[in-house]
Amino acid sequence: MKEQHNNSVELLGHYGGDLQHAMSAWTSTVRDIDEAKLGRMPALLKMLAENHHETPFEKSSLHFLVTSDIASHIHIIKHRIGVSVNGESARYKELKDDKYYVPQDWDDAEINLYVEHMEGSLKSYHECLNRLVAKGVSRKRAKESARLYLPYGIQLTADVMFNFRSFAHFLGLRYSTHAQVEIRDIARQMLEQVVAIEGNPFQHTLKAFNLVDESGKIREAFE
Repeated sequence: MKEQHNNSVELLGHYGGDLQHAMSAWTSTVRDIDEAKLGRMPALLKMLAENHHETPFEKSSLHFLVTSDIASHIHIIKHRIGVSVNGESARYKELKDDKYYVPQDWDDAEINLYVEHMEGSLKSYHECLNRLVAKGVSRKRAKESARLYLPYGIQLTADVMFNFRSFAHFLGLRYSTHAQVEIRDIARQMLEQVVAIEGNPFQHTLKAFNLVDESGKIREAFE
């Protein structure tokens, strides 16, 4: 049996946070800050978020590496406003890791049938690629056409960057009880890793968008 994976998220880096968001908003008046002004920052960010004055939240970024099934990959790349995505491509390289997602809520009998199907499909993919090359098809064309054998369960790795405004929008749709289980789990992993950043530079922004409660605890998936 080839290697199997759950979907995974790694926070690669981040820029900005509460102060950058507030400073962007203060640009319309005076950018000078003092302790009193900093004390008003949480209320300012909350007001901005509640009234949909959201451009200041575009002044930060969150950078993730995401390995996911194809359906979840599509859910991510649909968020094109304020989101930058570069993904692993079966067109340009042969996918040799043979990694695929296994649903966590299936029984053993169903999983065994699925794994058998995935292993067979991946085997057919590699065999087709090699046959095409042996028949004189260019390796470039062989790689891009042999992937037609690959099913939805395979995993691709993508480099994903959001500004915070787009991140909050993404969570509103994908960290929802109405979202597919797999993308909801990815969204939660992202949120957990942002909350866990040392020093929590986004703590007031997270509260402003109701992504965490007043104690900083992550909220349950949205209704």
